[in-house]
Amino acid sequence: MYEATDNSLMQGVRDGDLGALAVLFERHHRPLFNYFLHVNGNRDLSEDLVQDVFFRMLKYRKSYQPERPFTAWMYQIARNAHVDSISKRKFEVGLGEREFAGANVMDENLKRKQEIGLLKRAMARLPLEKRELLVLSRYQNLKYEEIAGILGCDVGAVKVRVYRAVRALGQIYFELAGEKAS
Repeated sequence: MYEATDNSLMQGVRDGDLGALAVLFERHHRPLFNYFLHVNGNRDLSEDLVQDVFFRMLKYRKSYQPERPFTAWMYQIARNAHVDSISKRKFEVGLGEREFAGANVMDENLKRKQEIGLLKRAMARLPLEKRELLVLSRYQNLKYEEIAGILGCDVGAVKVRVYRAVRALGQIYFELAGEKAS
């Protein structure tokens, strides 16, 4: 069963093989958790959302279309679950800069850690739409075609949006670092 592709496993789930969902969970719960953590910055909420995604995959298994990549379908569900969680709370769930402050460890890696902390702070300041694009393309390594399917737009639009998100991130990063963006 572990050799099966994600698409064939999901087809099995769609057809009633619930054991296949456990295999999909093992393969994808960590990447989903990381996606949510990068998008909302809250570990507990991220864990809850991962569970919600797999519950929704089971609930909406009949809507799965095998000709579409499984990961695009899964991240569309994840995106919907995140949007729904924001709506339920009736306030914007954002990344608090305090949650991503760099560690105050004095060692040879201090500069690197500070740069990572600065990057995380810059990510926290990006609007949710831009942050989500960067998480999907850079952290989750989804192809532009998959992101286009998730967002319901064409690949060209995804390329432009990612480019703009990267530029905005760079501007915020250099602003926080006290440098001029080139």
